Amino acid sequence: MPLALLALAVGAFGIGTTEFVMMGLLPDVADDLHISIPSAGHLVSAYALGVVIGAPLLAAVTARMSRRTVLMGLMGLFVAGNALSALAPDNGWLLAARFLSGLPHGAFFGVGAVVATNMVAPERKARSVSLMFLGLTVANVVGVPVATLMGQQLGWRATFLGVSAIGLAAIAALAFLIPHDHEHATAKGLRGELAALRSVPVWLSLGTTVAGFGALFAAYSYITPMLTDAAGYADASVTLLLALFGVGATAGNLLGGRLADHSLRGTLFGGLGALMAVLALFPLLMRTEVTAGVAVILLGMAAFATGSPLQLMVMDKAASAPSLASSANQAAFNLANAGGAWIGGLALAAGFGVTSPALAGAALAVLGLGVASLAYAVDRRSAPAGGRERIVASHVPQEAEAVRH
Repeated sequence: MPLALLALAVGAFGIGTTEFVMMGLLPDVADDLHISIPSAGHLVSAYALGVVIGAPLLAAVTARMSRRTVLMGLMGLFVAGNALSALAPDNGWLLAARFLSGLPHGAFFGVGAVVATNMVAPERKARSVSLMFLGLTVANVVGVPVATLMGQQLGWRATFLGVSAIGLAAIAALAFLIPHDHEHATAKGLRGELAALRSVPVWLSLGTTVAGFGALFAAYSYITPMLTDAAGYADASVTLLLALFGVGATAGNLLGGRLADHSLRGTLFGGLGALMAVLALFPLLMRTEVTAGVAVILLGMAAFATGSPLQLMVMDKAASAPSLASSANQAAFNLANAGGAWIGGLALAAGFGVTSPALAGAALAVLGLGVASLAYAVDRRSAPAGGRERIVASHVPQEAEAVRH
């Protein structure tokens, strides 16, 4: 694997840290800016809105540019957003800064996934994407707890200054490690990129992402009350358990990348099936502390095993505009976050019990399997007789040679 993937992982680490750290800093931010906790919660929504809007928009308008230049520019925007967050004098300023911080998120992962797959041989594409995503999962294990502790000890503004420093380090790594690719930049422009999204298989792939990761967030959004009210954990133990989720997510991400290089569809169906089973068993697993801890790890493993396959599938179905499709998939991840949390909340509000969001998640996983099956049927019907499904069509051999030499 080329060392250039390290640069993408550093950027992913910074993005993952700033995305999730706000949840741990909400009380500190609310107290400092003299706003309520619910009002401070809008800061999480502002970031997610930035991701959803920025992912396809920035990928489309930068379609004619060198991908190396685009990645560095996106990290520059990320640094600016976090620096402005640290300097925010009031809640309105901070809302705008968080929105700005979210804009480059999806496009970075989308363009980064294309760059990662173009730097390796075809049989290692899924692993290359999983190594970039490794920065995101490790952020949940290390970055978020450390950044939260920094914010509690030095003030929440110090956290965003620290994240800005990570962004600067990522820019330096991108400049030194990512090969120049001016001659390989697409010349399709905005219209050509958008035309690739007219494909039914692309939308089915995006729908699988929304349903599959919606299943995760239906349960994960309410994991704290499950652990405390059902499993009997003390509030102080929840942070450690969430780190265990990050460990499971990291393991699942690496495992999914390796397996997807052998069977993309098989890994996707297996991951969604495992996610459905784990969520369906949550009411039983949450009865004791030991089994609840195991459930948290398994949830992270099953969900993130599908990350690389989903990313590659979307890129394959929009081979003429992989950067835009890949970025749109990141927007789909965030729609899954919001939609899954909403559906899980409906189950909880209906009085079905503290573990009911997990069962709602299991139903979404079944929906994800259904959409994935429909996508497979469409592919089988449209494939030429005796043809073999491609894994990723966006391979650029010259870029791989540039890294090797």
